[in-house]
Amino acid sequence: MSSRQSTNPCTRRPPAARNPALFLLGSLLCAVALGWTYWAFVRTSTGQFADESAWREAGFAAPDSQQPFLRFLDSLPALSVLIAAGVILFVTLRRGRWPAAVIALGTIAGANLTTQLLKNFLLDRPDRGVPTLDFNSLPSGHTTLAASAAAAIFLVVTPRWRPLAAAAGGTYAVAAGAATFLNLWHRPADVVAAFLVVGVWTLLGGLLTMRFGNDWNVWDGFGGHWAASKLWLTFCWAAGVAGLALGVILYLYVQMIGPAPVPGTASIPLFFWSGLSMIVGVGFTLSAAAGCLFGHQARRRQA
Repeated sequence: MSSRQSTNPCTRRPPAARNPALFLLGSLLCAVALGWTYWAFVRTSTGQFADESAWREAGFAAPDSQQPFLRFLDSLPALSVLIAAGVILFVTLRRGRWPAAVIALGTIAGANLTTQLLKNFLLDRPDRGVPTLDFNSLPSGHTTLAASAAAAIFLVVTPRWRPLAAAAGGTYAVAAGAATFLNLWHRPADVVAAFLVVGVWTLLGGLLTMRFGNDWNVWDGFGGHWAASKLWLTFCWAAGVAGLALGVILYLYVQMIGPAPVPGTASIPLFFWSGLSMIVGVGFTLSAAAGCLFGHQARRRQA
C-alpha cells in the first residue's frame, strides 16, 4: 500500500459529536416542549386545573413525606453545588480538562439564569378562573439547580462513566423534583419545565464539551466498562417510559370521567399520581436520551 493510500482522509476517524445537528435538534425539541408545557399547564384553564389539583392532592396523598423532603430541600442548594464543584474540581485537577470545567459551570449558570428569567420576568400566570396562586412559579428553581449540577458532572466525566452518571444524575434530579412537589413547593409542570431547561443547556454544553475535548471523548463502546453497561440506560428508559405512560393514562382517565369540581377535592388523588408519574417519566427519559446520544457521538477507540 502506498503512503498516499495510507493517509487517505476516508480512513480517518470522525471527531466526537460528529453529528452536531443532533445536539442542536435535541436542544430545540426541549425548548419546544418547554413552551408547550407552559402553554398547556399555565395558559389554559384545563391545564391550570389539573396542575393545581395535583398540587393540592399532594398534601393529602403523601402527608407524612413532607418533613423528610423538607429537610432534603433545605440542604439541596448547598448539596448540589458541593457535589458538582467537588467532581468538577477533581476531574479538572487530575485530568486537566479546563475547557470542560468552564463549559460545565457555564451550563449550570445558563440553566439557572434561564429559569430565573423565565419565572420572574418573562412568563406570567393568567387568571383562568381556577382558584390558585396569582404568580408564576414555572420553572422550579430548586429542581433546575439539582438537575444542572447532575448535568455538569455528566459533561465532565469520560464516556465510559456517562451511562452511570446519567442514571445516578437522573435519579438525583427526579428525587429533587419530586421533593419540591411532595412538599408543596411546586406543581408538577414547574418541575417538568425545569428538566427541559436543563435539557436545552446540557445538549448545547455537550456539543461544546465533545468538540473541545475530542482527545478524551473516546471509549470502547457500551459494555466496555461496568459503568458503561447498557443496564444503566435500560433502567432510565424503563422508568421514563413507564412514568410517561402512567402519567398520560391517568390524566386522560380523569378527563374522561370528569374531574372534581374544585381542585384537591377528588376522592382518589389521580391528578397527584399523574403529576408524580410525569416528573419521573420526563426526568428519566431525558437522562436516557442524553446517555444514548452522548454514547453514540463519542469517538470509538481504535483497535
